[in-house]
Formats: sequence, structure tokens, C-alpha cells
Amino acid sequence: MSRLVMSRILLLILCLFCSAGVAVAAGMEITPFSTFNQSPLVQIYGLPHESGADIIPSGKLHIAINQDLTSNYSVSSYRNELVTLDGETYRLAIAARYGFASGWEAGFEVPYIIQGGGFLDSFIIDWHNSFGLPQGGRDRASKNRINYSYSKDSAQKLLVDRSSSGVGDISLTGGVSLYDVLHEGEHDRLALKGAIKLPTGDSSNLAGSGGTDLMLQLCGSSTSYGEYGSLGVYGSAGALVMSRGDVLSDQHNVLAGVGTVGLGWGPASWISFKTQLDGHTPMYHGSSLNELGTNTLVLVLGGALRLPGEYLLDIAVAEDVLVSAAPDVSFHLGLSKQF
Repeated sequence: MSRLVMSRILLLILCLFCSAGVAVAAGMEITPFSTFNQSPLVQIYGLPHESGADIIPSGKLHIAINQDLTSNYSVSSYRNELVTLDGETYRLAIAARYGFASGWEAGFEVPYIIQGGGFLDSFIIDWHNSFGLPQGGRDRASKNRINYSYSKDSAQKLLVDRSSSGVGDISLTGGVSLYDVLHEGEHDRLALKGAIKLPTGDSSNLAGSGGTDLMLQLCGSSTSYGEYGSLGVYGSAGALVMSRGDVLSDQHNVLAGVGTVGLGWGPASWISFKTQLDGHTPMYHGSSLNELGTNTLVLVLGGALRLPGEYLLDIAVAEDVLVSAAPDVSFHLGLSKQF
């Protein structure tokens, strides 16, 4: 895993540096990646999509388009349980946040979900072979297929084996600033953010959970600006309350803890490099399998580019830290702008 992570870090650094020339160090505000655990059994719930401590100024509108392309491959069994997660998930989300009063914002997120066999299997197999990494059985499985299944006590409790696409669960979001001070090269922020996720997606093909979720989180950040650019840290902690829904409803937890921590360096006003850890407690109980019944930790590595017109482009790769509790790899792109 370590060689794979290092190779992806180097690839991201090369891509970021090759996209622009040398600039004078002025520093970029360090903000979180708008991504989360993309497991097909997890991304259907209302995990925080936006964990930054910023609140949109009154009268301003922030638009973001986030894309996550995820390759899933995990087969696990223990005693009376068997789970197979083999397929690709493409999630495209359009989000808007509007500052309707000083220190207050409201918004929404509309995701579009594609579940299918995809095309990344051969690429990932070759990548693992190149770096001598274990395949975990991926190289022996049928390529570019979709098979999300779970059985317990000889009963089939979940089966998704056909490609599908459609609008996922829509979220309504809001936030209030608790503290926002820029003083002598230090920008410190604290905000309270929340969201309500509605059951608008089709739970039968894992475009949604079939239930309503409520999320509340406290978000903080601190960015320092100096001779060598900006240094920033950020984090959030909160809770997710979920109705039972349709997916494994007898094993689904109604409460989960969520959190994010990250740091970054912006050597110039147009570029930053960031490392982020996203975690949450299990979404399901009554299972001994990592895919359902364990805490999850996801490592997100990448950076951001400020493009002409004040567009901000996030580029990242997400890896599972706790094996099989999250997908092996997800590729994230996020494009945003404030109007």
C-alpha cells in the first residue's frame, strides 16, 4: 500500500506543477476536499459533503461540481456471512450555497449516480503488478462487471447486478458562522453546518438509501500566511442521524459519528497540496465483515489549482486505510467558483 500511495502522490504533484508556471509565494486558503467514503453501501447515506469552516458572504453564491469515480472490489466471508462488492460507481454532484444574511448560508446538493461494471479493472490490475502490490483476487475475477451482494444465514439480503443511473438522494444544507477572524496573517474560522438528506434516489440500485438523514457538524480551520506561502489545518466532528431506509434495514444503525482532519501547504496563490483523513463509525451492525461492521478511515491525497476566472479545481486520490471498509481507490475532481 505504501508504494502505491507514494506513487500517486508523485503523480499528483507532477500534474499540478505541470499545469502552470513558477509563481511568487503568496499562499492559498487551505480548504477540505468535498468527498467522502464512496463505498456503494455507504455513499447512499448523508455523510458530510462539505466540511469547510467557511460561510458564503451575504449576497454571494457558491457553485461546485464534484465528481468521484470509484473502483470497488472486495470479497469477504466469515462464518455465516458473505459480501461481494465488485463494480464501479460514478457520482456527479452539483451543489450551491448562498449567503442569505451575514454569517448565514443555505444550499442544496443534487447527485447523479451511475452504478456499473466500468472500465478501470485492467488499469488497476496493471498498476498493482507494476508496483508488486497484492491484487486481492481482482485479477482472477470477471472484469468490468457489477456485483454488489450480501448474504447472511444462507439468506440473500442484497443483490445489485445490473447497471443503472439516475438522480440520487438530494440534500438541503445550511450553516452559520461562529467565529471568523483574519488578523496579522492568520485566518481562523469556526462554523456549525447541517444537512437534511431526502429519499429521492432509487434504493433498489443503490442510488439512495430510501430514508431521510439529518447531519450536524462543527467545522474549524486555521490558515497562516508567511514568506513561504500558506500553512493550514482544518477539521470537523459531528453526528449523522438516519431513518431505517430500505438497504439492509434490519442491520442499519440509526446513528453514526463522522469526522475529518486535514492539513495543507500553499506555496503560491495558485496552488496548494493537501492531505485529509475522513472517518466515520459503522453504518451497519450485526456483521463481522469490514465492509459493513467496522469503523472507516479514508486517506485523501492531492491538491488544488486556482484557474483563470477565480475557479478552484481540487484533484485528489482516496485510499482505504482500514482495508475493505472503503473502496480501494477513488478519483476526485471538484470545480467551484463564487459569484
